[in-house]
Amino acid sequence: MKDETHERKYSSKPKTELYFASLCGLFLLLGFFIQKLTNLSNWYFLSSYIISYFFGSYFITIQAYKKIIKGGFDIDFLMIAAAAGAFYIDKWAEGALLLFLFSVGHALEHYAMNKAKKSIEALGKLSPKTALIKKHGKLEEIPIKSLCLNDIIVVKPNTKIAADGVIISGSSSINQAPITGESIPVDKVSIDTINNLPMFKDIDKKHIVFTGTINGDNSIEVLVLKLNKDSTVSRLIKMVSEVETQKSPTQRLTKKFEKWYVPLVIIVVLLLCFAYLVIDESFNRSLYRAITVLVAASPCALAISTPSAVLSGIARAAQKGVLIKGGRALENLGEITTIAFDKTGTLTEGKPKLTNIIPLNNFDKNKFIELVLEVESLSNHPLAKAIAKDIKAHNNMESQNKASHVNAIQGKGIRAIYNSNTVYIGNVKLMEDSGINIEASIISKMVNLLENGHTVMLVAYKDAIIGLLSVMDLPRKTAAATLKKLKEIGIKYMVMLTGDHQNVGDAIAKQIGLTEAKGNLLPEDKVDAIKILIKRYKKIAMVGDGVNDAPAMALSTVSVAMGAAGSDVALETADVALMSDKIENLPFVIGLSRASKHIIKQNIWISLGVVGLLIPVTILGLTNIGLAVAFHEGSTLVVVLNALRLLRFKMD
Repeated sequence: MKDETHERKYSSKPKTELYFASLCGLFLLLGFFIQKLTNLSNWYFLSSYIISYFFGSYFITIQAYKKIIKGGFDIDFLMIAAAAGAFYIDKWAEGALLLFLFSVGHALEHYAMNKAKKSIEALGKLSPKTALIKKHGKLEEIPIKSLCLNDIIVVKPNTKIAADGVIISGSSSINQAPITGESIPVDKVSIDTINNLPMFKDIDKKHIVFTGTINGDNSIEVLVLKLNKDSTVSRLIKMVSEVETQKSPTQRLTKKFEKWYVPLVIIVVLLLCFAYLVIDESFNRSLYRAITVLVAASPCALAISTPSAVLSGIARAAQKGVLIKGGRALENLGEITTIAFDKTGTLTEGKPKLTNIIPLNNFDKNKFIELVLEVESLSNHPLAKAIAKDIKAHNNMESQNKASHVNAIQGKGIRAIYNSNTVYIGNVKLMEDSGINIEASIISKMVNLLENGHTVMLVAYKDAIIGLLSVMDLPRKTAAATLKKLKEIGIKYMVMLTGDHQNVGDAIAKQIGLTEAKGNLLPEDKVDAIKILIKRYKKIAMVGDGVNDAPAMALSTVSVAMGAAGSDVALETADVALMSDKIENLPFVIGLSRASKHIIKQNIWISLGVVGLLIPVTILGLTNIGLAVAFHEGSTLVVVLNALRLLRFKMD
């Protein structure tokens, strides 16, 4: 209960900061209008400014206090001191404006700080809460945390698998997309013996299952080889958590700047308070000079220069259906020249499609299509459903229920009766076991399709091969054009990381123009691949849409999730989400990020330039507080207007 309360407080803090910043601005405007447009007593507008000060300084003061008791100072402290100085010399509106602008930036900075906790919670939902354990011939439902090594769990059809382990009884098609990203369910069979089992990673993949994957139409029994805390899903959670809590180089650089800048300004201001001891002027004159320098040195424009550009960039991206989670992602994406892509649902449609239906040995094409539709319509296998669906759509046909006695042969295909004769649809092993001869020319056709990334099935009728079928997860129609555009805007290296076979990856890469494809990758393999890419190219973006991508996405410099097709975990973990599920928005958002980074640099130079000019001028007493504030706030207005140009950003 305590943790839940803490979580509610934590997640509500960014919203509270925004509310306080808004109230600060509201009372600032109210006080300004009362002061300038009415003849009311000073206490009216002064009260409004005091309330504005309270809301604007509340969270900043807390941050400054926490830093001070640890023996340090930062820009928070300087802003409070500058605002207090402005108030002391009767520049109430200027002080309130400083606090308003800085508190807005502060609120924006903290807005997404609970992202890591949400991503971990979403990952945890993959695992079922209970498992059906088999003991002494009886079934008992127990919490997943109570599972022990070498327990035997029973997994019913179409339910989630509760533990990493090896199948010891039964066979089924397992949907591994949540973990490996594979687009097509994988046939799994029981292992022959559990004596002298090798390490989990060394067991043939056709025998092992992962926590959180989804069983097909058959019941299976699984020997538990990993506890819940050591499962693949738990490793995903651990990897995401570790990466999310690491500070960025930009954050560390900002902290270093604050450490020397703020104390230096404080020392200079304190020394100036006693300038009357060495030059011929009064104490009040020295104090006025010191406060003027403090106002001039407060990095107001610097504080708003990045948030204003980030806000404009994020707003422009949102107009195009892209969610960017903060300035770090916006800036880093502007420096990217290397992108790693997931395959399934990112570069491809994410669903198997019938790509070829080829009758052989002079078999009539229409009769062949009818035979395939009749048989596949009776099967529950995902590939059979995809084939039947596409035949119906492309040929305007419906099944006439002419087939019967359909029998799935696990790992091989299906057998059925059609017009009183046996039909086989499946792989080479099925044909060989059924005594059906396969000619060399047919094998050649199969190999050609396999090398191009297709999943191929043979069709036999009356003990002879009559045709070939192939299915494939096809590239998105916009993928090739998108990658071409990315190359034009400066992306030099694009690689696909996929859990599918290397042949499938190579075929997709060739079709759409990728630099390279890496296949047969589990989540930890993708993480290793990302580490290698970061070592080689320094900064990379990872574009994905599945839970299996979460660790790799979290490790990348910038993670981009495909929105509509993406999982909750990928969206929570990602820095950028293409909400409309349109990969063609990727070049736009990278171009926008580069423009944003350019404007942020301009704003920083403008703000530091003005401060660098004002500090020596005010120290020498060559200007008054009014002119200093005018230049100071003028620079703030300039950087904001410069940032607003992003709202009109368009790709050339």
